[in-house]
Amino acid sequence: MTEQRHPLFKPLIFVGGLIFGFGLAFSHMARPEVVLDFLQFEDLGLPFVMFGAAIVSGIGFALIPRLRGTAPLTGNRYERRLKSFDRNVLIGGSIFGVGWGLSGICPGAAYASLGVGNVTILWALAGMFLGAYAQGYWRSHQTETSSNPTTAD
Repeated sequence: MTEQRHPLFKPLIFVGGLIFGFGLAFSHMARPEVVLDFLQFEDLGLPFVMFGAAIVSGIGFALIPRLRGTAPLTGNRYERRLKSFDRNVLIGGSIFGVGWGLSGICPGAAYASLGVGNVTILWALAGMFLGAYAQGYWRSHQTETSSNPTTAD
């Protein structure tokens, strides 16, 4: 059975993405040189943008579940979805950090970077898609291998 979503779900997701992209471009976080300057401790504007976003989302995550029991567009209950801190999180986060440092941009800002005319970011986006595909391919084969027990003759 498929989940019924509110008819405004996709348009509002699109509008949210537009606001996110505009905010990244307006704060200059869609420019890799700004992010690289931050990583070299030369421009500390990025933490202010990140903390501002964290404060707004933190207030939202704290208040909205108290005001409403379910999400307005999906009807799902508000609840925390915790991911345990394990080896995969540590390795994946490290790889993500290296990619972020090499390209100077994180995935969300990479799309916004296209909007400000940075077409060379397509190389980084292609690498992100290829890396995600390779990880999914590897994980699906790991699952198949572990779910097919071998029998000893």
